[in-house]
Amino acid sequence: MRIVVDAMGSDKRPLPDVEGAILAAREYGVAIILVGDKPRIRQAINQHDTAGLTIETRHAPEEIVMSDKPSHVMKSKPQSSMHIGMMMVKNGEADAFVTMGNTGAVHAIATLSTLRRIAGVKRPALTAIYPVRGQETIFLDVGANADSRADWLEQFAIMGSVYAERALGRHKPRVATLSNGEEEGKGNQLVREVQERLHALTLNYIGHIEPKEILEPRADVIVMDGFVGNIFIKTFEAAIVYLGDVIREEIRANPVSTVGGVLSRGAFRRVRSRIDTRGVGGAPLLGVNGVVIKGHGSSDSFAVKNAIHQAIRAVQGNTVEEIRRGLEQLKTDPQGA
Repeated sequence: MRIVVDAMGSDKRPLPDVEGAILAAREYGVAIILVGDKPRIRQAINQHDTAGLTIETRHAPEEIVMSDKPSHVMKSKPQSSMHIGMMMVKNGEADAFVTMGNTGAVHAIATLSTLRRIAGVKRPALTAIYPVRGQETIFLDVGANADSRADWLEQFAIMGSVYAERALGRHKPRVATLSNGEEEGKGNQLVREVQERLHALTLNYIGHIEPKEILEPRADVIVMDGFVGNIFIKTFEAAIVYLGDVIREEIRANPVSTVGGVLSRGAFRRVRSRIDTRGVGGAPLLGVNGVVIKGHGSSDSFAVKNAIHQAIRAVQGNTVEEIRRGLEQLKTDPQGA
């Protein structure tokens, strides 16, 4: 398997991107193609032992930064690491593309310039995968489509269910819609219409769940529009950081709590490992003709390695083709016409 890694994606590029790629090549036995500023990539590679590993480089003369607007990079940076990396997937030179880079640029380049949408997909969906009580749960859409329609969310549910089954290993994934109450008929007009559509499909749709139930392992796939989804993940991630900061402040508040904190260090490490999103590394952009995994710009090498693992699972699960097949049921469904 050949995985293209955007070496110019993370905030501290290319060091975490390169180191994470080397860790993945060693642990998973895949071939890695690092795309970006070749001299900087080679300098980073030379800091590691790569004996026995298949690590290639591909030069990309242009670099996309976090402040770049998607419309800008589409026209002014056609030789970026994102463009070149995704074109390699499109041309069959690689099986997947992994980046920690600019989210809007990833979405625009994949959808409009290189891979394009799977036939029949109305809008691709950005996803997030979080560990919930030891179980990976996929959330979508989390920001690609702020103003969504019911038929888009219907497709998101199908794509998320396919990914949960084929890449995350869930048998008959439980699909839920996020609403302000569990009862039938709860939610705004969009959510109510989506619920009606999903009941008519062959998915394992369990109905609505409330925000308070997100942190319980009730569902494998949680569907929402991109506006709500983006607010949710930013609030969720900020809450985790805030909780960690408060715990540290209270531990340091006086000598007794400091001693208690030292004695509880092992427990705190275990807690962190259970909620650490770096263990997932990245999540897929669903609905495009190729495996694209997007991680955080703040990712370290551990997160990059795990994002590559997510790409491997997506390729092994043949998720793109299975999504294409999953959407076939809408062709015979009057609501999906």
